[in-house]
Amino acid sequence: MIFSNLAEKLQDTFDKLRGKGKLTEKDVKAALKEVKMALLEADVNYKVVKNFISKIEDRAVGKEVMDSLTPGQQVIKIVNEEMQELMGGSKEDIAIASEPPTIIMMVGLQGSGKTTSAGKLARKLSKDGKSPLLVAADVYRPAAIRQLQVLGERLDLPVFSMGEDSDPVDIAKGSINYASSHNCDTIILDTAGRLHIDQTMMEELESIKSTVEPDEILLVVDAMTGQDAVNVAKNFDDRLDIDGIVLTKMDGDARGGAALSIKAITGKPIKFAGTGEKLADLETFHPDRMSSRILGMGDVLSLIEKAEKSIDKEKAQALEEKLRKNEFTLEDFMEQMDQVRNMGPMEDILGMIPGMGGAKQLKNMQVDDKQLDYIEAIISSMTPEERRDPEVINGSRRKRIAQGSGTSIQEVNRLLKQFRQTKKMMKQLNSGKMKKGGGFNLPFFN
Repeated sequence: MIFSNLAEKLQDTFDKLRGKGKLTEKDVKAALKEVKMALLEADVNYKVVKNFISKIEDRAVGKEVMDSLTPGQQVIKIVNEEMQELMGGSKEDIAIASEPPTIIMMVGLQGSGKTTSAGKLARKLSKDGKSPLLVAADVYRPAAIRQLQVLGERLDLPVFSMGEDSDPVDIAKGSINYASSHNCDTIILDTAGRLHIDQTMMEELESIKSTVEPDEILLVVDAMTGQDAVNVAKNFDDRLDIDGIVLTKMDGDARGGAALSIKAITGKPIKFAGTGEKLADLETFHPDRMSSRILGMGDVLSLIEKAEKSIDKEKAQALEEKLRKNEFTLEDFMEQMDQVRNMGPMEDILGMIPGMGGAKQLKNMQVDDKQLDYIEAIISSMTPEERRDPEVINGSRRKRIAQGSGTSIQEVNRLLKQFRQTKKMMKQLNSGKMKKGGGFNLPFFN
């Protein structure tokens, strides 16, 4: 989970505050000391941490908190608001040209995920109704042009290239004419990177910028490099005056230092976050939602958006009708599970649900997406009759299903029990008899 280390420590600290009926100044300062240590361990810039804690202390040690009926919650509310502000306050969109094409220039060091991010952004924009053109302006890295062409083929989007012997400035200029003649309203320039910042690279990027005058310069940085990412961002911003940042490998960064420092140091917003290896794994960065997830409050809006993009509405309506008629089968169960899997890793989905998003809760649940593979294997090893009517599955059938799926009879029994509980719960929901506190455990996540 993104920010898992930081989230767990902060949530532990705030759990102590929630347990107190009345807070003293000493209580608040002790909690903020723990928050400070957690942020520093998360590789957040020292000056940023110092300023952040000072702002919270100014608000938390005063009448606003001390006279509150729920002082612990009030402190958490203040931390949440200040953390949102630290990461940019609210989301910032890409600048769109008044007359097409909009030119987006992707810059960054080699290995930051720049070319892949260009493909991900192209996919995202095409889903939003744009007609992007990918431009291969990196003529130095071996196979960089081919990598972009492969991405274009996978996305069914055009890629403009003039070959490895061409000048990157000429390629950028040529892409504008190509875009105009091929009805592309957005140009995404994949420029060359280096293993470290150097004068030659920066001069080339400055030449491209002055020649094509991009509407947006996006710096791609690896979130896992922590403070190095912040230093890189500052160097690029000093030379190019970047408009925003794409943080890659956010799914592998358990600390979160770059995301919490970069806006404060550069003044430039994080606009997108790379959350996985798939081309669909690029999310608009919402500071308010990210802060809420770090503090264990969930992220319902992102969950709804994921569901709307991933779940087939017609299938969902058909499933609802089956539930009304109590015709829910294991085949439906597997189809429902597949649609949920399309939303992303289970750990991330659960992290968006209020009350379940606490880092400690997720840790205790031992969420493992492989368990979903076992469920699918078990159901796939059943006959059509068994999937439609699990009641016919006797001892010998259970043994056969376990052998066929590479699981144990106990796991088959557990799935069947889980299915019965789910079906019962769905029936109660439809009849309006769902009892307070009712529910069920996710299969194998106990």
